[in-house]
Amino acid sequence: MIDESDLLRYSRQILLKDVGYEGQEKLLNSRVLVAGTGGLGSPVLYYLAAAGVGTLGIVDFDVVNMSNLHRQILHFTDDVGKNKVDSAEEKLKKLNLGINVIKHAVRLNENNIENIVGQYDVVIAAVDNFSTRYLISDCCYLMNKPLVEGAVLGFEGILMTIIPNKSPCYRCLYPIPPEPGKVPTCNDVGIIGMVAGTIGSLQALEAIKVILGIGKTLSGRILTFDGLNLNFRTIDWKRKSNCPLCGKNQVKK
Repeated sequence: MIDESDLLRYSRQILLKDVGYEGQEKLLNSRVLVAGTGGLGSPVLYYLAAAGVGTLGIVDFDVVNMSNLHRQILHFTDDVGKNKVDSAEEKLKKLNLGINVIKHAVRLNENNIENIVGQYDVVIAAVDNFSTRYLISDCCYLMNKPLVEGAVLGFEGILMTIIPNKSPCYRCLYPIPPEPGKVPTCNDVGIIGMVAGTIGSLQALEAIKVILGIGKTLSGRILTFDGLNLNFRTIDWKRKSNCPLCGKNQVKK
């Protein structure tokens, strides 16, 4: 139940007709998993914690290094060398003591992902490699978990929301993972922090909309962002009958 301190903290959200008291209670009772506490995961986690998402699961096996700090705003200079999940938890609890933070300081793999994903209502992929991206996407589809997927590179970003059995899955867009080294990464061409902040903030917004059942999500649409020219574009996309995951010969759940 919403107590007096919650009423004050979330008062401006509760005023929104699409949120209200009932919506705020939904947020407080919700569980969201964020895979990655880097450039995307940092704003995602900050805004979900601020909004009062009751339980945040954070997955990251890495430690903070100096090259992270220009974009990974959860981590400060004196956090260099710390486990990212510990650094993230510290900031999130300082922002909102009323939330529960569950740390998963592991590398996601086929042996642990179902156990982790199964604990949450919504999953947000904020990762920087294709193997983990496909692993998360496939697992969320098979476990019927809504997934908010985002990626950034240079001055550009992309965002989509995947609702299993209702929207196209990630493999409808990219059926097979690219070969290692074939697609450039942020380590190759760089990344500007504000683009990660923009896409990460929108990922958090999509998760809130999914939890509350409000508005029009990016289910069945792809949003692209060009930071240099400040252009947003949405592209409609549909499930593919030959998709290896959700098509006619789909994997059985």
